[in-house]
Amino acid sequence: MGDRRQLLIATGSRHKFGELRALLDLPNTDLLSLADVGIADGVDETGTTFEENATIKGLHYGRESGLPAIADDSGIEVDALGGRPGVHTRRYAGPDATDEDNNRKLLGELESVPSEDRTGRYQAVLVFVEDGEVVETTQGTFEGRVAFEARGDAGFGYDPIFEPSTEPVGGRTVAQLSPEWKNRVSHRAQAALKMRDRLIARGY
Repeated sequence: MGDRRQLLIATGSRHKFGELRALLDLPNTDLLSLADVGIADGVDETGTTFEENATIKGLHYGRESGLPAIADDSGIEVDALGGRPGVHTRRYAGPDATDEDNNRKLLGELESVPSEDRTGRYQAVLVFVEDGEVVETTQGTFEGRVAFEARGDAGFGYDPIFEPSTEPVGGRTVAQLSPEWKNRVSHRAQAALKMRDRLIARGY
C-alpha cells in the first residue's frame, strides 16, 4: 500500500461520492471521503457559476486535508426559467430543502409550461486541485426535459423529474433507469471520465 496515492473527493454528498468513486476508479490511488479524513462538510458556495463553486470547494478541502482533491459542482438548468435553478440547484426550495422539496418547487413553477418548452440540462464541472492550485477542469452536459410528475426511485436530486432527451416525452426519467446506464451518459459521468484520463496521465 505504501506506493499508492491518496486523493480526496471533496463532497459531503454520499450519492456524489459513490458515483465519483465508481467513475474515477483510479489504478494507483485510494479515493477518500471527507469523513475518511475527519473533515466536516461545510463551505460557503458563493460562486455564480458551477466552475467557481467547484473551485471554492476544491481549494478549501484541499487546504484542510493537505491532500490533492477533486471537487464537483453540478446542477440543473431549465430553459423556461432562464437557466434556474443553476447554482442554486441543491438549495432551490430553501437552505434545508430535501430533494422532494426541490422537485416539488420546480414542478410547481413549470405547472403551465407545455412539454416542448420544458427543456433543460444537467451540468457538472469537476476541478482537480494539487498543491493549492486548480490544475485540471472538466465539464459534462446531459440534455433532457422536466417531466410533469416524479417517477422512479433510483438516482437522487432531480432524477425523478428529469427525462433524458433520448427518451420520448413522458418516457422514463433518470430515476427509472439503471445506475449503470446513468454512469455511462450523465453530466457527472462525462466530466469524471475526462478527468480520469487526465489523472491517469499524471500517475494517479
